[in-house]
Amino acid sequence: MANFFSDNKDLQFHLQHPAMRKIVELKERGFAEKDLYDYAPQNFDDAMDSYRRVLEIAGEVCGDVIAPNAEGVDHEGPRVVNDHVEYASGTVQNMKAIVDAGLSGLTLPRKYDGLNFPLVCFVMANEMVARADAGFENIWGLQDCAETLNEFASEEIKQKFLPWVSAGATCAMDLTEPDAGSDLGAVMLKATWSEEKQTWLLNGVKRFITNGDGDVSLVLARTEEGTADARGLSMLVYDKRDGGVKVRRIENKLGIKGSPTCELVFTNAPAQLVGDRKMGLIKYVMSLMNAARLGIGAQSVGTCEAAYREALKYAHERAQFGKPIIRFAAISEMLSNMKAKLQGARALLYETTRFVEIYKQYTHISHERSLEAEERQEMKFYTRLADGFTPLVKLFSSEYANQLAYDAIQIHGGSGFMKDYPCERIYRDARIMNIYEGTSQLQVVAAINAVTKGTFMEQIERYAAETYCECMQPVVAKLKELTAKFAEMIERVESGDKEKPGFKDFHARRLVETAGHIIITYLLARQAGECEDYTNSARVFVKLAEGKISEAHTYVMNSALDDVDLFKAVEQEC
Repeated sequence: MANFFSDNKDLQFHLQHPAMRKIVELKERGFAEKDLYDYAPQNFDDAMDSYRRVLEIAGEVCGDVIAPNAEGVDHEGPRVVNDHVEYASGTVQNMKAIVDAGLSGLTLPRKYDGLNFPLVCFVMANEMVARADAGFENIWGLQDCAETLNEFASEEIKQKFLPWVSAGATCAMDLTEPDAGSDLGAVMLKATWSEEKQTWLLNGVKRFITNGDGDVSLVLARTEEGTADARGLSMLVYDKRDGGVKVRRIENKLGIKGSPTCELVFTNAPAQLVGDRKMGLIKYVMSLMNAARLGIGAQSVGTCEAAYREALKYAHERAQFGKPIIRFAAISEMLSNMKAKLQGARALLYETTRFVEIYKQYTHISHERSLEAEERQEMKFYTRLADGFTPLVKLFSSEYANQLAYDAIQIHGGSGFMKDYPCERIYRDARIMNIYEGTSQLQVVAAINAVTKGTFMEQIERYAAETYCECMQPVVAKLKELTAKFAEMIERVESGDKEKPGFKDFHARRLVETAGHIIITYLLARQAGECEDYTNSARVFVKLAEGKISEAHTYVMNSALDDVDLFKAVEQEC
């Protein structure tokens, strides 16, 4: 029997991070519910034991059910029947296994029949599901939409929808439209209040909606007549049982084929307002997107894990010139680089998740009571880190998913191009990850402020001030050199932008990626002091980081101000 949790020492390592004690205390409010629910933990050790047990169950479902179904689901795919989605037979089996195992409503409060687990556990489960089948992760992972309801909806709405999600209801976030992709401020689906029916009615079209026929849908819609920008948009929740929405078609995609990506037609579909009017994009979608970035981060890391394992297995099995190909330097180097990127992306994912978890818990607590001055400062501190790190983890993990999937096929050689091996499906699945929920280019736009406002540099300095084991001293010394180059790049770009507006935007990706390479290397170096398994990856990754940063540094420092105009010339082409 395969178990995607117990066979992954890296996941177990991150579950034991020292910050978990603080996270559990915040999540459990000092274990206030231990006498109210028989499954609520009595103390920290009891909570950690529960997390491990449930993650082992999740790992077993992933290894024994979801992974074996992945190829069949990819081949069969979902279809439209009577204007609604009908999942592939393997997806139906997956859903049943997940629900039977009690893995729905993982992070929701117990009063809504949830398990009240930390976000860290949900992200781990997401990663394991994605390793098994990245397409199915889209369906199961979207239950994090319920967290937006938990944070912003009325108690009446929570009571209606959250226990349903805990029982296994599927979710969707209906944002994109044919003329509003990344520019969500251009959304035009109309929400009109009906005095007769005492409800909002939705009319319009949504496109590229992941799991679009979900049971519970969060819909971004225009509630304010005569508006054409973000200030006219609100968030509403739609119940599939109420009708009014038809699936026009399911997109025929390159990958993640088991996940239905739908075009939806709303015709007087009844819906309820979530939170305040006119705050749909400004407040609620931003919360949704942060969660989605973590979700894609987990999906990407799970895909990295799957690609690396397939490549490693094949390299041991495939013999050429009388020996396994893993014994050839070119192949072993590729695998070492793949492992370093995998562990680096995972380190960044869980560091970011911890930042998000802490600020989210303080937010929830602030709705229950006034925060102490120290708590308010902590919430502000972790919010700032989360805002910077969330797009960073989405950028790096999704790009690495593509790189590792590419390398896995390369290691398989001609066989990797055939449908006989899973790496072909993994390669197709990975391609969407640096596109949806904000392309890599948009993640740079979201993260560049963390460079120019000092968030990344301040955190790098905190990492530099920590104590590292003796074997990591050469790595730390190199990181200090690379940080000095990063500071030079920032100064050069900021001064250049004052003289030539657009100079910062031109070099934004080089700056953001430099920050990421330094941060990831520090995280791996820190982990190497706690577990020898990370020593080699830290040493490999710092070499990769040095190469990338040296290239970026040379480009930035030798860039003329009018280089911006050379690339703007493309805009004039027809």
